[in-house]
Amino acid sequence: MLHIPAMAAAQEADLMGKIVSLCKRRGFVFQSSEIYGGLRSAYDYGPMGAELKRNLMSEWWRAMVHSREDVVGLDASIIMHPEVWRSSGHLAGFSDPLVDCKVCGERFRADKAPRKEAGEDAPITLADKGRAKAAAERIAALTGETLERQKATLRGAKAGDRGYVCPNCGSPFMSEERQFNLMFRTTLGPVDPIGDIVGVVRQAIEGGADDRELRSTVESALADASVYLRPETAQAMFVNFLNVQQSLSMKVPFGIAQMGKSFRNEVTVEHFIFRSCEFEQMECEYFVRPGEGPASLEYWKEQRMAWWESIGLKAENLRLRAHASDELAHYSDGCFDVEYRFPWGWDELEGIASRTDYDLNAHSKGSGKKLQYFDADATDPETGKKGWRYLPHVIEPAAGATRGVLAVLCDAYDEEPADAEGKGARTVLRLHPRLAPIKAAILPLVKKDGMPEVGRSIAKRFFEAGINAKYDEQHSIGRRYARHDEIGTPYCLTVDTQTLSDDTVTIRYRDDRRQERIPVDKAVDVVLAALRG
Repeated sequence: MLHIPAMAAAQEADLMGKIVSLCKRRGFVFQSSEIYGGLRSAYDYGPMGAELKRNLMSEWWRAMVHSREDVVGLDASIIMHPEVWRSSGHLAGFSDPLVDCKVCGERFRADKAPRKEAGEDAPITLADKGRAKAAAERIAALTGETLERQKATLRGAKAGDRGYVCPNCGSPFMSEERQFNLMFRTTLGPVDPIGDIVGVVRQAIEGGADDRELRSTVESALADASVYLRPETAQAMFVNFLNVQQSLSMKVPFGIAQMGKSFRNEVTVEHFIFRSCEFEQMECEYFVRPGEGPASLEYWKEQRMAWWESIGLKAENLRLRAHASDELAHYSDGCFDVEYRFPWGWDELEGIASRTDYDLNAHSKGSGKKLQYFDADATDPETGKKGWRYLPHVIEPAAGATRGVLAVLCDAYDEEPADAEGKGARTVLRLHPRLAPIKAAILPLVKKDGMPEVGRSIAKRFFEAGINAKYDEQHSIGRRYARHDEIGTPYCLTVDTQTLSDDTVTIRYRDDRRQERIPVDKAVDVVLAALRG
């Protein structure tokens, strides 16, 4: 009999499996380059996924920019001057210790691995008995140790002085730690630098250079042409602070918002689209006077929590977690995570951080440009005179759009059991209507008797009103209802024989399957009212 934790883990894995299956079956998310075997950590958003992600990000933009007077938008380049990343600290510190497991081959971050005391038992668990046997032979060849094999588990290994084991199989047998840069590096310019690198490497070897000197030589040869794909959208908002403030005469407090792709060469990619190398962010940098950061942090944490609830996430699946002092970045004086209860447990959906004046100060020093704000109406606290020039402090609400998509899918996924007669079972995505990829489906009961023509004329009315509707005549009406339940379509309009005589259609509501007759000329208004509500 399964223990309760094991049962819970099995149920969580089962739910994720169902969501991943639904995503492929209904066109939400595909494995990238699937016909070539796929690419680890790369995903393509299909027709439904592209709409869902676009709708989620549009809702964020509407709430953060279009519904406020004090926040404006930015769409900055993915590739920025490499000195931006030097000043921000990414080039020096955005790296992690990387380790390879010698048993299963898993590559992972040493600082995130499961901890064990030196000398503690470290059982090694493989996928099956065959892999366990092969692993035992490999360990014996590497270390001379003979481990006891119990089905798919090897026993007798002990944790070493490092204090951690492989997160995949539990092995303490690992490679040496190596630094791993999380930024993707590429080169800018039409000339391939490989030829230059070959030349300088050849000279360095002839001069007796060791490995460290060779690496330094290669880095120097690459330096002039190297650029990086941005690991976050935030830095562009800091370096454009004065451009935005002066061009629009913005007064502190004000914010700059940006959505877009970021790239991190993650060591560990996991949980489907939750953590991947290419992802999309929704970030805002909100600039306030020195000393006003704590109050603004309190304001933004409540605002952001309320927004996630407003798009349909259940309150019981959301929580705010304050960072402990040892979790805070050295420049931060406060941070909260909005966490969502995913199938595998609570995990970060958005961070709301007080970054003080660290970023503007760093870029002021790095660029030699003063990124100060002058408030002519304020009194300088140091001089007591009117007119205060200062570096604003920053509150940063930073949300993951791709994580948001996964949270929305997990929250909306539901299965209804069959009734006493064994009928009516269904899978349904209870998406907020404004997030739903398709807002209304127009379904002719049959493909004859003039019903398709009436259906297409109704669909045209929705298109003209700016509502994404879908005319659908394929398969039986029951299968079409089931299909639209699975993609989260909130309203289905059925054109039938009665429609031809009295200009009414049957509207079916996704969540409770309730049906009622409404006039054809009111159909758009009914759906619009629901979307605005």
